[in-house]
Amino acid sequence: MRHPIPFPRGTAQHFKHPAGFLIPIVDPNRCEGKGPCVDVCPVDVFEMGTLAPDQRVGLSLKGKIKGFAHGWKQVQVAQPEACRACGLCVAACPEHAITLARASTHRA
Repeated sequence: MRHPIPFPRGTAQHFKHPAGFLIPIVDPNRCEGKGPCVDVCPVDVFEMGTLAPDQRVGLSLKGKIKGFAHGWKQVQVAQPEACRACGLCVAACPEHAITLARASTHRA
């Protein structure tokens, strides 16, 4: 199900920070791969994917059960540097699996 985008893709309306200042963090123990964040993101930060076996190791029991039940389908942050911190993904996520964090604290 596609969710309506409240403003046209790529416009500056509602952008709170420059690109890459904040990045979305997806909690794999909560994400059920429903994808409203993919649909509402105006700058295409997210993509739907399958959680790889090596990424499943650190999940909680609840996360493993949810992952298995949903075919390990989860949202992945494909372009974190494009995030403009509009917060639409956070509001759209029914599992409350997305938070925004300062990019400088999450760089490898």
